[in-house]
Amino acid sequence: MTQPRSVAVIVGSLRKDSVSRKLAHAFEKLTPDLTFSEVEIGGLQLFNQDLEATPTAEWVAFRAKIAAADAVLFVTPEYNRSVPAALKNAIDVGSRPYGSSVWNGKPGAVVSVSPGGVGGFGANHHLRQSLVFLNVPVLTSEAYVGNAFSLFNEAGELANDGTAAFLTTYGKAFSAWIETILAGKAAA
Repeated sequence: MTQPRSVAVIVGSLRKDSVSRKLAHAFEKLTPDLTFSEVEIGGLQLFNQDLEATPTAEWVAFRAKIAAADAVLFVTPEYNRSVPAALKNAIDVGSRPYGSSVWNGKPGAVVSVSPGGVGGFGANHHLRQSLVFLNVPVLTSEAYVGNAFSLFNEAGELANDGTAAFLTTYGKAFSAWIETILAGKAAA
């Protein structure tokens, strides 16, 4: 039996009671054939090219965790029709120094979360634009989770069967996508 693929999870929300984090945990439970590890982004210093020659310890550790993973899952809320600043900063930190991006060629998936009915459409698409530029082959199936505050019980567990079924299907598609991308890389 082969080792399960490792997935670095980037949660765009820094909030303690983050619905995005709750959804990421639910996704992990519903996708048992992958191994997930959340990579914290809240402590990353703002990207500043002046620091590239002597990167901070937080930058080095973040880059190492992303580089070590087979794939990456982004779960993010939408702020002002885009991604949260902390998530954009993490993307920038991982993309540098030029020519050494830890994102390059790493299979990815994006799940956007919103208390409204649209499910974070703007954040999802803005994030995908950055990921295309960084050569992250993103799962073509899109995942928007709307009305997110109503999906969890008081213990923070997913309590909506329809969303659980959707995440299970999306998890299977993501697993298959990872294998497709990694097989293509191995053959090249």
